[in-house]
Amino acid sequence: MRLDDKTVLITGSGTGIGESTALRCAEAGATVVSTDVDADAAEATAVSIRDDDGEATSFELDVTDGDRFHEVVDEVAAERGLDVLVNNAGIGHPPSSVEDTDASVRDYVVDVNINGTWNGCHAALPVMKEQGSGSIINMASVGGMLGFPYQSVYALTKAAVINFTRAVAAEAGPAGVRANAVCPGFVDTQLTEAFFAGREDPEAAREEMIEDYPLRRLGEPEEIADCVAFLASDAASFVTGHALTADGGYSST
Repeated sequence: MRLDDKTVLITGSGTGIGESTALRCAEAGATVVSTDVDADAAEATAVSIRDDDGEATSFELDVTDGDRFHEVVDEVAAERGLDVLVNNAGIGHPPSSVEDTDASVRDYVVDVNINGTWNGCHAALPVMKEQGSGSIINMASVGGMLGFPYQSVYALTKAAVINFTRAVAAEAGPAGVRANAVCPGFVDTQLTEAFFAGREDPEAAREEMIEDYPLRRLGEPEEIADCVAFLASDAASFVTGHALTADGGYSST
């Protein structure tokens, strides 16, 4: 599973799944464009890749800024082309019932998770369609498939990402562009730690969650990165419109 001669742009690549995905794609031979709202974090990921003799550059990118997304994509495409876009950037919110969730929280999570993914596709699709090839991978969640109590806005946004991905796949397929989503379960990242931190007993909540997983553990960022790398590669050349679940069996119980 190689990504030689491919340029891969990843959002939210400063930490967590995005960082692991950047490192995995570079290991597979890709030139990585590391982007994050935190410019220093994006560059740190790029430095790690270059220190390991890989090729990487970085950009500061707030995915909610559609104009900026277009600027970054256009610059990357003009310099080296754009083969893969990984819309990884996303946020969660503290546990809250629907009626107790503040509208400002709802709007912010929607802006990052839905509008950010839309902005990425809006910027990348013209480039990919013109060149007649490309792979878009959107980071969804098992929460978008099943729904999680007290995570209504997160579930709302990730369900939207899954169905949006299918729409993009159907629309862009005739131009040679694939679109897929990855749906992780709980993965050991800062986002997951923040989720448990909102509980009365974070460690007990974590152990209770693990018991719901047939594999009796949470996922690792590197395991999700492997899923993304597969979908980005030519090994998945006939895979599009798919939501790949990587949840340790959680959704099967």
